[in-house]
Amino acid sequence: MPDLNVLGGELEPCGTDPVTGFYRDGCCSSGAEDLGSHTICAVVTAEFLEHQRRIGNDLSTPMPEYHFPGLVPGDRWCVTAANWLRAHQDGAAAPVVLASTHVRALEVVPLDALRQHAVDVPADPGALET
Repeated sequence: MPDLNVLGGELEPCGTDPVTGFYRDGCCSSGAEDLGSHTICAVVTAEFLEHQRRIGNDLSTPMPEYHFPGLVPGDRWCVTAANWLRAHQDGAAAPVVLASTHVRALEVVPLDALRQHAVDVPADPGALET
């Protein structure tokens, strides 16, 4: 049975450059071992990355020992539902690709909050640096 997205359809891939997902398969798939619920496909912005760094979740610094290149604005990444919700509450939420966001995210984040930040990925991700 395929994983579902928050819209009720089949979960679409989130990102492969860099390869994202709890299982590093490019999707925000989730299972029992994904205790952090890495289920929201975010298109990260500079503001979101700075917010995450401030709350102790540095997504910008490369960590080669974990095959993590570090993120830059415009990257698509499966972020934890709790950290995205905190950014939303603090006014720093990253845009969300709903078709690539796992239905499990709804256990933590209301669909209305996700819809407020729903986007198609822009043709020029450089615009997300502001």
